Amino acid sequence: MLTLPPEAALPHELTTTTAGPPIAVPRPAPIANRVISDGFPATTEGALGWLTNLNETALRGGDPATYLRAYGESALPHAPAPQGSGLYALLNSFRERAGIRSGELKPGLTVTYEVTQGLIKGTADDGRFTVVCTLGQLSFDYQGQATSMGIGDCQALRWTGTVWRIAPGARAAYAASAWPGSSESVAAGYRPLTRDGAR
Repeated sequence: MLTLPPEAALPHELTTTTAGPPIAVPRPAPIANRVISDGFPATTEGALGWLTNLNETALRGGDPATYLRAYGESALPHAPAPQGSGLYALLNSFRERAGIRSGELKPGLTVTYEVTQGLIKGTADDGRFTVVCTLGQLSFDYQGQATSMGIGDCQALRWTGTVWRIAPGARAAYAASAWPGSSESVAAGYRPLTRDGAR
């Protein structure tokens, strides 16, 4: 994966060039009593849609405890530990700087992650194993101070026969983080995402 300088993740000028045509990721079929839906098809686009859903849900609110819980429910036995995730480290760093403990609710704190680009790095085992990446805008707003950055995440996923899950084995290479739509995001291979209707 391309290594980018930290400033590539900060808001800056967008480009009209792309790394390829948009990737159409499906929206999940609704499933009762599931925070993170498993209603995605057994395709690479389905895997990318599932990771998009996982990351947007797990980062909402900016609580490392929420991310740990979502990751734990989404990983197969012997998958990489969530504590090694770049997203988990980022949430912890933000909370430490703001003086907010993990699991602590804080009025006025808003954290969102909106995925707008993605990357399918490769597949194996007749499509039942794939490495996919999301790139989105992570925004923090706390006590009137707002900041945004482009954050990427790559995960190795396994199709179990019915659902996508984070695969056992080695962790996928850490994603390049760039401001979505910037020339750096294109250089890293990220493509725009479009979201289809439920499958």
